[in-house]
Amino acid sequence: MARRVESKENLLRDARALTPRVLLRISLDGSDVELLAGFRGSSLSLYYGEDPVYHFNAAGELRRAYVEGQLIKAETGNLVFLRRQPNDAETVLQRQATDSAAERAFLGEMQRRLDQLRTAISGQQYEVLGEAPSGGEALPLLAAWLDANWGVIIAASPRVT
Repeated sequence: MARRVESKENLLRDARALTPRVLLRISLDGSDVELLAGFRGSSLSLYYGEDPVYHFNAAGELRRAYVEGQLIKAETGNLVFLRRQPNDAETVLQRQATDSAAERAFLGEMQRRLDQLRTAISGQQYEVLGEAPSGGEALPLLAAWLDANWGVIIAASPRVT
């Protein structure tokens, strides 16, 4: 039987490897979005709801993403796009052919989202929905990370370190 991919339920509660973490409501493109930002050491993960999701390493480089149902990982400074292909026995990840235009479009959209988040935080245009641990430092860490990382750089590897 094919494996079923379940929906993420409560990342603020369940993403314990991301400490500290904060759940924000921000307005993006005219609609409210719940965004979870969490740190594992100096590495940042951003969850714009269930999709898109971006993971960065300690150097601020993109290492993994999940966008429009597609997995994306860094490999030797380039992006590799993967698609889940379920069958009766298992789910297989298949590499998708991409061109530089598709990669540029993906990176441009990600940068636009990061810029909107930076603007919302600097303009205090957000609502904190939750934080773990409570009274933590996730929001100041996120603001500092966004200020320090203006351009998107692709990591050499999808690993955290």
